[in-house]
Amino acid sequence: MIDESSRGTAAGRRRSSSIAQDFDGRRLAVARRLRCMPRSELARRIDVTPSAVTQYERGSTRPSMTVLARISLVLRMPKEFFSRGLDIPEVRPASAHFRSLRSTPANRREQALAFGELALAVLDVIEQYVDLPPVSLPSVDVPPEASDQDIAVAARQARRDLAVGTGPIPNVVRLLEAHGVLVVRLPREGFDPRVDAFSSSETASGRPIVLMSPLKDDKARSRFDASHELGHLVMHAGVEPGSRVIESQAMSFAAEFLMPRDEIEDSLPMRVDWETFHALKRHWGVSLAALVYRAHKLGRLSDLSYRRANEQLKRWGHPEPGPLGPPESPSVLGAAAELLEGSGTHLSTLAAAARIPLGSMHAVIAAGRPDKPRLTIGV
Repeated sequence: MIDESSRGTAAGRRRSSSIAQDFDGRRLAVARRLRCMPRSELARRIDVTPSAVTQYERGSTRPSMTVLARISLVLRMPKEFFSRGLDIPEVRPASAHFRSLRSTPANRREQALAFGELALAVLDVIEQYVDLPPVSLPSVDVPPEASDQDIAVAARQARRDLAVGTGPIPNVVRLLEAHGVLVVRLPREGFDPRVDAFSSSETASGRPIVLMSPLKDDKARSRFDASHELGHLVMHAGVEPGSRVIESQAMSFAAEFLMPRDEIEDSLPMRVDWETFHALKRHWGVSLAALVYRAHKLGRLSDLSYRRANEQLKRWGHPEPGPLGPPESPSVLGAAAELLEGSGTHLSTLAAAARIPLGSMHAVIAAGRPDKPRLTIGV
């Protein structure tokens, strides 16, 4: 005869065996945010309460194997992804400087952050096999109430510390990568086009990250965006993001970083001279809009001339005349992946070890390599 205590023990073992023992709530949070799904919606679709989803993500409780199967189906991730494996570094929203903070829904920002976290995880697994550039960004102190002159001094110091030298910067994105910043583009599909570039210097992996917009299909704009995010990385660690003051400082930093006053001031026209502006655009690798802004800030263009120039730029729209070519693109992730494949270490092996779907790994690496030209054949 089986006594009551034996029955209780057996029942406990059965309940325990039905629980997803190896479950990682952090990975659930990443997968849910990648699908841009609120906890309440996920809870409804997997037939649990919203508080249960919160507890799963925090690691307070674990789902049953049945619920895990529903989670996998709803979030379109294999069950193995939710098992403990390679840690996925967190990028806290409070540390992320979004260019479009006020115009983008919070869930879409969370989606972009989740993609950035997945990119950092892929970089971590690749770095186990490939030596990547160490983080060597300068930190520039600016006063709380920084003036335009303070920001200009910070940009000049950054140029010195990054060993840029004088003249135009050949490639701003490559400069960031050379100093240990992970740069990737958000995928075009499935992400809100209102999400502009963002950056964070405070990631759990210790590696700064910059995510670029895939819609800025222009060299000049990509260079300015990268310089803007560099301003946040070197000046605004620990500073609450989102204010107009902070964004204005980053814009002023980018202008001085790309077009140092001492080098460009005398060549800027004192009237709206588009031929001169086009020549400067080709030389410095910046947009006409940036040059007009710079000329006005440095007192070369009057308020009236500045308004007229912007009216003309508005009529031209985007892309503005005189394109400089394709945008500057990241390359480190793509180059590292090609190096691994060439040496016989296949991405499928790394994906399985890290418990990251191979498709997700390919998507991240595609976001970290230059676009390939597309051949279109008409019939």
